[in-house]
Amino acid sequence: MQTKRHIYLKKKTREEALDIFLAALPDYSEWPEEEMPVKDALGRVTSRQVQAVFFSPTANVSAMDGLAVNSADTFGASETSPIRLKIGEQARFVNTGETVPDGFDAVIMIEDIHQPDEFTIEIMAAVPPWNHVRPIGEDIVVDEQILPSGHMISPPDIGALLSGGLTKVWTRKMPVVGIIPTGDEVIEPGQIPEPGQVVESNSAVLAAFLKEWGAEAIRYPIVKDAPDLILAKAARAIEKSDLLLIIAGSSAGDRDHTADVIAQMGRVLVHGVSIMPGKPVILGIVDKKPVIGLPGYPVSGIIAFDLFVRPVISRMLRRLFPKPDSVKARIARKLPSKLGQEEYIRVKLGNLGGKYIAATLARGSGVITSLTRADAMLKVPMQSEGLDAGSEVEVYLLKSRQEIDRSIIFIGSHDPSLDLLADYLARKEMGLTLSITHLGSLGGLMALKRGECHLTGIHLLDPETGRYNIPYIQKYLPGKKVHLINLAFRDQGLIVKSGNPKNIKGLEDLVRQDIRFVNRQSGAGTRLLLDHWLVRMGIGNSLIKDYRREVFTHMAVAALVKSGGADCGLGILSAARSLGLEFLPLAKEQYDLLVPEEYFDLSGIERLLDILGDKGFKRDLESMGGYDCSNTGEVQCLN
Repeated sequence: MQTKRHIYLKKKTREEALDIFLAALPDYSEWPEEEMPVKDALGRVTSRQVQAVFFSPTANVSAMDGLAVNSADTFGASETSPIRLKIGEQARFVNTGETVPDGFDAVIMIEDIHQPDEFTIEIMAAVPPWNHVRPIGEDIVVDEQILPSGHMISPPDIGALLSGGLTKVWTRKMPVVGIIPTGDEVIEPGQIPEPGQVVESNSAVLAAFLKEWGAEAIRYPIVKDAPDLILAKAARAIEKSDLLLIIAGSSAGDRDHTADVIAQMGRVLVHGVSIMPGKPVILGIVDKKPVIGLPGYPVSGIIAFDLFVRPVISRMLRRLFPKPDSVKARIARKLPSKLGQEEYIRVKLGNLGGKYIAATLARGSGVITSLTRADAMLKVPMQSEGLDAGSEVEVYLLKSRQEIDRSIIFIGSHDPSLDLLADYLARKEMGLTLSITHLGSLGGLMALKRGECHLTGIHLLDPETGRYNIPYIQKYLPGKKVHLINLAFRDQGLIVKSGNPKNIKGLEDLVRQDIRFVNRQSGAGTRLLLDHWLVRMGIGNSLIKDYRREVFTHMAVAALVKSGGADCGLGILSAARSLGLEFLPLAKEQYDLLVPEEYFDLSGIERLLDILGDKGFKRDLESMGGYDCSNTGEVQCLN
């Protein structure tokens, strides 16, 4: 095969692409079946109607511990005119589940029995026929249908099948899905990546989804970006597969060979769909088997996989996958989107005062953690250029409502201690989570003002008074009753490479042309602190190389310095220490949590306060480096 650059075939809408794809595939009504043990059949789909072999119960049995009687012998009994029955002749003791003896048709509970002597019982009320008796076949009758064909077997179904006398059941064969990861830059899990390399995790994610859906995945070793190698591997894999996935190489670059491989093997039906992420997906068919080329970026690949692989598995197994639960939510911030593309956006949800607020997560196709952190998915239609802040939209849940409703929503300044706090919370209170979004101190204050979070984190120095946080609260939240809780005092300074090879001594060195700086985003407390210092020192920010290069967390600053992408950045000691970097201290600053009065009595906030007072938490926090916990957990009430 020759390496070449090609353009997409004409892009289709999601609906058009799926219609074209499914129309080219068999209807799968005659899918292979296999007989398997009932105990192993959870999640499998029945291929035949399943009928009972046994009755259940197999005879008339007692539903209670008591005495079996003939109901006719009890007629007319009352408290004023009791009837006496002889034990052994007219009444017999039976236990729950025991067969009711012939000639008896009712059971009196043991606690309702009056026994004047060891040979006699006294009946104070008549009992109807079949009182506390389970008749033969009450649950299951021989030859009665237990399960229809096309039914996904659940845990209770296993009990019904075994009770009905079945030890084996015929099910539709699990679809076998071959997965071929490709790429020169990807390496196997467990290997240590060199610069530019990435661990191949997509296949494991897709295999996990397939298992959840009732399919079997066969993952093949990574194939390099060589068209002949990919073709050879795909040709062998398709023979053992009902559906084949080729990961990466689906775009239009000169190293993207998947479309050509599928075309040589069979036919490309669709190349390029108007969705984002997931646009470069390829839908093809080889020997009546579906072959799909998925984008290599994780989020892009997962979304395309869900949209186009799930319907095929559904057809093969003849089962409908349940639609995800959905809720109405209000968009926290303006959400622009590209006209002509259906966009799938990951969001965090917060239940604030009974209303859901949706905050968008990172939209990059390669940010797999955006799916890990997401509570829901939001779909922006093709004809829309985005959504305005405050718009009410429908979001599709990726987690349960209970889990979302138990989340304490934090939006504010980044600090690694928040992850420690969240971990303590999860361990101390089952099901309670701290949902963290990093928007900087000012961004957090504004989110709290708009009612988008339960609490925020701030470290804002007021240059005029020299005080932290309170002046900003008074400025942006005038008249609002809030509670200010100290998390810690922390060391802020310059993060530099180990050994400080550029011999950086302070902020004055940032103007050197050999120094590449990485900054925090506008509105971050660290950025405001830097700007304050620069003004005080008479240094214009235009003199600093890469001043406008921004990241959102202290760990991102440290990571860029560690990787050589920057020579230094302003951050906290714990971030530097975690990556083995050197730290030049400049100041000790106050980091506080801010909670509005209306949320202060929430059980989750109470648990957070308990944790802040915990000696173990303070010890663990101080061990991270650069934290002073002498005031941790102290609360000020501000009006």
